[in-house]
Amino acid sequence: MEQKRIIQNFEVILEPEETEGYHVYCPLLKGCHSCGATKEEALERIKEAIELWLESARELGIKIPEKEVISVEVG
Repeated sequence: MEQKRIIQNFEVILEPEETEGYHVYCPLLKGCHSCGATKEEALERIKEAIELWLESARELGIKIPEKEVISVEVG
């Protein structure tokens, strides 16, 4: 029986490094970080990191945290 594939979207944060390249992380998944010399490379690497994080969580029985969005009035 073929396993059904589900696509999930995860927010990631790209931070330029002081010297060069980018640090990237997924705030929803604790400890899920990566880096790359270019934005494209950093995004590809964080995608792999997220996939590994999810695979490990599945194997260990860890639930994916819930994501909520709230609105805050500023100014």
